[in-house]
Amino acid sequence: MKDTVRPRPATRRLHAAVIALALLPPFAAGAADTAPTDADYQRSLHLGQEWMYLTRDLPFAAKATHDGRFYYRKTVPGGFSYVIVDPKDQRKRPAFDQARLAAALGKATGERYEPLRLPFRDFEFADEGRAIKMKIGLAEPRPWRCELKNYTCARDDGTPTRPRGWGVVRDMTQPADNSPRRSPDGKWEVFAEGHDLVIRAVGATQAEPLTRDGRADGFYDPESIAWSPDSRHLAVYRVKPGTDRRVTRVESTPRNQIQPLVHTQLYPKPGDEVDIERPVLIDIGSRTVKVIDDALFPNPLQLWEIQWRKDGASFAFEYIQRGFKQVRVISVDAASGQARAAVSEDSPTFVNAWNLYRHDVGKDGREVLWISERDGWRHLYLFDDASGQVKRQITRGEWVVRDVVKVDDEKRQIWFTAGGMDAGKDPYLQHYFRVDFDGGNLTRLTRADAWHDVAFSSDMAYYLDTFSRVDLPPVSELRRADGSLVSVLERADVRALEATGWKPPRIFSAKGRDGATDIWGIAVRPRNHDPAGHYPVIESIYAGPHGAFVPKRFWPFDMDSGSDSLVRMQALADLGFIVVRIDGMGTTGRSKAFHDVAWQNLQDAGFPDRIAWHRAMAAQDPSYDISRVGIHGMSAGGQNTLHALLFHPEFYKAGVASNGCYDNRMDKLWWNEQWLGWPVNASYSAASGVEHAGKLRGDLLLIVGEQDANVDPASTLQVADALIRADKDFELLMMPGAGHAVGRWAEPFDYVQRRHYDFFIRHLQDRATPRWNAAPTSP
Repeated sequence: MKDTVRPRPATRRLHAAVIALALLPPFAAGAADTAPTDADYQRSLHLGQEWMYLTRDLPFAAKATHDGRFYYRKTVPGGFSYVIVDPKDQRKRPAFDQARLAAALGKATGERYEPLRLPFRDFEFADEGRAIKMKIGLAEPRPWRCELKNYTCARDDGTPTRPRGWGVVRDMTQPADNSPRRSPDGKWEVFAEGHDLVIRAVGATQAEPLTRDGRADGFYDPESIAWSPDSRHLAVYRVKPGTDRRVTRVESTPRNQIQPLVHTQLYPKPGDEVDIERPVLIDIGSRTVKVIDDALFPNPLQLWEIQWRKDGASFAFEYIQRGFKQVRVISVDAASGQARAAVSEDSPTFVNAWNLYRHDVGKDGREVLWISERDGWRHLYLFDDASGQVKRQITRGEWVVRDVVKVDDEKRQIWFTAGGMDAGKDPYLQHYFRVDFDGGNLTRLTRADAWHDVAFSSDMAYYLDTFSRVDLPPVSELRRADGSLVSVLERADVRALEATGWKPPRIFSAKGRDGATDIWGIAVRPRNHDPAGHYPVIESIYAGPHGAFVPKRFWPFDMDSGSDSLVRMQALADLGFIVVRIDGMGTTGRSKAFHDVAWQNLQDAGFPDRIAWHRAMAAQDPSYDISRVGIHGMSAGGQNTLHALLFHPEFYKAGVASNGCYDNRMDKLWWNEQWLGWPVNASYSAASGVEHAGKLRGDLLLIVGEQDANVDPASTLQVADALIRADKDFELLMMPGAGHAVGRWAEPFDYVQRRHYDFFIRHLQDRATPRWNAAPTSP
């Protein structure tokens, strides 16, 4: 029998008829003694869409053009506009014709777009303003390019390269980009033949061997070829391939056929062998090949891109040691092939490779700017490349440098972002500073007690500062380089949002487990919160440890790393809860000791700090009922949710865990070895939700996307199996065909959110939920 195509089922709606939100009665579910109604569900499910277009002149972070202007997105009636402004006269103009761009994108994609609701947030000008580049899509955004002269759009994927499994194992079933790499002087080009490299004169048809020892277990990677600026040498990585581990997933319900499909994915896991890269230096004139001695980088997880200094006398690359206890900048002399450690960063726990920073001053191989946590805080250092010694610690103190924005090598000045400079204030708020290489003239560029996003003009004569907090609507100020105010370009108008009953989250800090360290979080209450009532509490968790995740900006629709947006927190709160987000110990943005709590201790997830925060909040707010605390999260937040129920059942009573990495041996190699180390050790077992499943005492809903390409879906099923073997009750929702972001950035949003609502209403409010199967379904 021939297969027929199964039509895509319509997304379930909670009503057969479409109910206009404007016709819904005033919300009632936030009352502590009132069960949520069918209409309350509808309101919460569509709250984001209802609120999205209520603000006016709300600016987003700006960017700078090549010619000294600024551009940004802002809210306007009905959607968003894109603005460009010249700081010299402060005149605002449209960045492009939004109607023509909507039509061009629609023609290219086959979709229909409204001019004020274009399918992207950020974009960049290209070709000196003649084109723009953006990414379209939520779960898996794809790059596009649109020409502004004739308004045509096309995909902008670039040259395909050989994929890598989580950055550490090349997919040898896919071809590398073997386009000839031309020398800077235009005379030679090099490419791979088989496992070796060959060279030929530009325009010639015949090539001669450049290497002769390549083989399958030690091939020359053409994608890593790097010519010296003087064309006398090239450097390349010779690669021993790592473990070709494949995760297999069955797509049970493909939308274009009845029979299931099988998908495989290169997916290295902790303990697997990674690609071993070895730098090789080739002298083009003599054709001599020198393999660089790896004594200074003997056990690599990764070697980063080879970068030549401008005089061609040396090249450098970063070395990340397997296990993350050491990171080095390796410099290699082109004449001798001798390697030296220009920078060495060592730690008894881990070096945080998620946010490394290196700058070769003048690109001449003499000095290196580096960010280090060697004194217990994240700061700027200047290294001598030749000796590998610290010449100067540029910044210091009990605060952190977040990132470097710009370096002026001639003036020997650095512009950077930092947090924690202001005693008693939120240490996570981002501010901008300038400092000289010698540590002098530290100058603060941002003053308002808020999170700042700053764009600098190309000539550094002006900067556009957009700042906000979750309780402070955004303002954009144009300032001169000396900090003096030119004008206020935008000030958000949120009066229509406030008219809905919206109130900003409460920012709250309390002492953590040590009784001394401030732990920061936010709380969202129902819009009709009754101070005399008693509300169960739900914690939205994502404990990293690769970042800090409590929102700091105002815009309530942003989502990051599996955590809920503020509007989704409000939607849940309006059903009769207080919803919170907290950054406990084991996350970034604070001291090294604060972050080190996560080292080989992922099951901690900052819970002693979180529980202390909850108790402190309850002591101030009688409506905050910590006898009924739930928790939910996605990805690492899903793992955190399960850990809360397994290791702190006396406090956390119910949880929804989505697409979690419940046993870190089942998850991606890079992320897990960063925090738990290598080789695989007892800390992996200590954090395993599978091995500790028998400790479950609360109520648990597991949600997993069948086609999750981020976390192996088998991890969820292994937890389910362990719970069944331990005779534990739980709920399991497997979403056919769905990926890692199901219910967050990917459809079906409403169904997954409704299941969240149902679960917490039943288990924390002890109330019945509507009989959804009795309602008619849309065709």
